[in-house]
Amino acid sequence: MTMNRQWLLASRPTGEPQVENFRLASTPVPQPGEGEVLVHNHYLSLDPYMRGRMDESRSYAKPQELDKVMQGATAGVVLESRAPGFAKGEHVVTALGWQEYGCLRPPVPQALQTLRKVDATRVPLSVHLGCVGMPGVTAWYGINEIIAPGKGETVVVSAASGAVGAVAGQLARRAGARVVGVAGGAEKCAAVVDEFGFDACVDYKAGRLVEDLAAATPDGVDGCYENVGGAVLDAVLARMNPFGRIAVCGLISGFNGVPMPIMNFRSVLVNRLRIQGFIISEQLQIWPRALAELEALVASGEMKYRESIAQGIEWAPQAFLGLLKGRNFGKQLVKLQ
Repeated sequence: MTMNRQWLLASRPTGEPQVENFRLASTPVPQPGEGEVLVHNHYLSLDPYMRGRMDESRSYAKPQELDKVMQGATAGVVLESRAPGFAKGEHVVTALGWQEYGCLRPPVPQALQTLRKVDATRVPLSVHLGCVGMPGVTAWYGINEIIAPGKGETVVVSAASGAVGAVAGQLARRAGARVVGVAGGAEKCAAVVDEFGFDACVDYKAGRLVEDLAAATPDGVDGCYENVGGAVLDAVLARMNPFGRIAVCGLISGFNGVPMPIMNFRSVLVNRLRIQGFIISEQLQIWPRALAELEALVASGEMKYRESIAQGIEWAPQAFLGLLKGRNFGKQLVKLQ
């Protein structure tokens, strides 16, 4: 434990990111100062929002700085603590980014996304970065606070096999809705129905998105959980019922500067739709409740999940690029230990 490997952002991508946009560096493992804890990361979280941070364009958060450690959530173990309330050996979720070790000073009051103790005996440590972490809370908020599906209503979830979409669909089903997923490939669509319990799933790669979505939603669509945008959102807009609700938490189809034309935007007016985008880090007041509910569902086996895990920090860029191309199934992680 003498050197700390870190991935830095070496350059900003033009269009689709490349491995060359990142640089692997080694620095001495930091030593905790008074009031700090030293954490050994066991898992790195890879998430679509990181692509937006790589650009310098105006957004809801500051861009990722060049030659600095890539931002992101991590889960690990406290190696040394000089802070009250934290002890060696405790499992924590932090925001140390793409590196093996890091020091943090516990905030007052404790911020959920900065340093949070977790129980790795009830659900696995990795799951605290997935459906019992930021992705799960994102799904919880969009379903419960924006779409609020009623019994018998139809909800469409894009990227349904991903970390957020899989949870969103299961929560909508628990609320009594009929849930239709949209995913890429027959294998993912089968898992969305057979494992996650959706009522149907449309394979957007089959080339019949509009026709297949219409067949899967004969009574129209009352709610849409949107992760993708572009053609998927356009197809859903054409199926929306009056007073439908659309929760927008991601627009991954346009992250690399690809245009996202929307031909059916007239549906917003005609059907008096409510469309709301949200950033889950701005909704910290709901995190304790959401995390408690999600942890209970996972621990009981009622909430199903999948993980794609790359082995070793050296594979983080390749795994991230694969995530942007939809090669992951469920939550994308990098396992360090």
